[in-house]
Amino acid sequence: MTAPLHAQDSAPVLAIRGAGLQRGDRELWSGLDLDVAHGEFIAVLGPSGSGKTTLLRSILGLQPLSSGSIRVDGRPAQRGDRRIGYVPQQRPLPPDTSMRARDLVALGVNGTRFGLPIPRRGDRARVDALLESAGASHYAERPVGLLSGGEQQRLRVGQALADDPVLLLCDEPLSGLDLANQRGITGIIDRQRRQGAGVLFVTHDINPILGLVDRILYIAGGRFVLGTPDEVLQSRVLTELYGTAVFVLRAGDRLVVVGAPDAEGAHAHEAADPSAGHSGAHA
Repeated sequence: MTAPLHAQDSAPVLAIRGAGLQRGDRELWSGLDLDVAHGEFIAVLGPSGSGKTTLLRSILGLQPLSSGSIRVDGRPAQRGDRRIGYVPQQRPLPPDTSMRARDLVALGVNGTRFGLPIPRRGDRARVDALLESAGASHYAERPVGLLSGGEQQRLRVGQALADDPVLLLCDEPLSGLDLANQRGITGIIDRQRRQGAGVLFVTHDINPILGLVDRILYIAGGRFVLGTPDEVLQSRVLTELYGTAVFVLRAGDRLVVVGAPDAEGAHAHEAADPSAGHSGAHA
């Protein structure tokens, strides 16, 4: 994909230099250098426990690096940075949650204020605009506990976009969603990317987003590889990364990765075009 013309020559929205992370006495990875340009979409792949989510936590200022540095839009990463939007994995809210859909999105608009959230002029219009962009206007007044998982996830994306973030971090945001909702969520995220936001998208299933991805950061066994999908999703590359035989097979218009250990256990995932549904292939 091509970054917006106005952003092509600007400094990276995310700059990671010499970064290392440890969990206890185990090194997850080290020596990571990564620039994310405005309008660039980077997918982060790898087995469970490889440090994908921990990387996002470090960018959010919630997890200190063991080495190196992270800068967002030219400034050090810090907790509560409104320049960053965060979309978590879809987890259904309890059915008895009475908060309206509108109220959930409004937390992204006024949720960081101290004291009571006294509405400001323009807040309602901003919430209405976010609901519309997320395709959620028609259920804005409904209790979120009565909404489907896909409807709830649209609200989380709307909430994450409240401040027009320059960097969007997505942590398995499509997990558990049907194909229609996967397309809807990726469409919202892609619109933000086209407006110049950088996207870092953690996923186990690259199928719904492959057509949007500029580069892949693949982390496994304390090592990583970074490149375009064609450069990374190769049997030779992944075999070298994992240190065990891994095969990237083509099945019609889909790529299936077979033999990649997951969580230092067994897992494989598919790589396909955005129109393909999820059908995990296990080694």
